[in-house]
Amino acid sequence: MTTASSPTVAETQARIEAALSLDHVEVNDDSAHHAGHQGDRAHGGAHITVTVVAPAFTGKSLVERHRMVYAAVGDLMQQQIHALSMNTHSPEEWANR
Repeated sequence: MTTASSPTVAETQARIEAALSLDHVEVNDDSAHHAGHQGDRAHGGAHITVTVVAPAFTGKSLVERHRMVYAAVGDLMQQQIHALSMNTHSPEEWANR
């Protein structure tokens, strides 16, 4: 599920979906909350928040999960995304939240 529409949001979601077998994904462009900040969209980078629920996260540390998401978004971090905030959960964690 994408909760905001922009090319960066769509590409971020597509890359995460291609890299991980997902139970749930939300991708939000929070750039408007950072207007005037050096990394805001007007300065070349989006502030993106993702919530990802994937069986691959089961038994993985937070750092390992984040590395998996960073690997999925790849070069978007060097071009379209200035800041990436992540909420990563295994399906069991998601069900018990």
